[in-house]
Amino acid sequence: MFFSKRSDYTFLLVCLGNPGRQYSKNHHNAGFLFAEWLAKERGVRIRRAKFDSLYGEIKLGGRKGLIVLPQTYMNNSGIAVKGFAAAYAIKPADVLVVADDINFPVGQMRIKRKGSSGGQKGVGSIIEMLGTEEFPRIKIGVGGKPENGDLRDFVLSDFTQDELKTLNVMFSDVCDAADLTLAGRIDEAMAKYN
Repeated sequence: MFFSKRSDYTFLLVCLGNPGRQYSKNHHNAGFLFAEWLAKERGVRIRRAKFDSLYGEIKLGGRKGLIVLPQTYMNNSGIAVKGFAAAYAIKPADVLVVADDINFPVGQMRIKRKGSSGGQKGVGSIIEMLGTEEFPRIKIGVGGKPENGDLRDFVLSDFTQDELKTLNVMFSDVCDAADLTLAGRIDEAMAKYN
């Protein structure tokens, strides 16, 4: 029975952030905020717990998969992802990560087929635990840190109300990009949104 269940899910949509109310509107939680948007706008239920994560079933790109919100704190996100990937026999190429990126302004996103972490510690943890950089990601712009400010302080500070409104409008495009990517049309997604 366990093995037949494994084949039901063909991808992981991993949304990164830090658990806890105090972090909920932080720049670092753009991935969790996108998951909240999916839950509200698309009726996605993220209520089950396993592998130090909250997760639920989702359909994107004509496929059935799991949306995963690691609860390990950002820097250890890879632990949860490795657990799901192993349990459901998901290849790294079928792990789509949604995370914040300080290199783009709020309201912009970037789709990447693979590559380094770019300094994003959650993505770095996933690379380390999966043993590869060969997985796609959608990077959500959160604005650059202030010139004289500390990066950690910036990513753990809250979005403004206006920035949250901008994100909520953009999340429809993030969802479309995820849909295209998981349908095997990442080139189309990159041409449309990068």
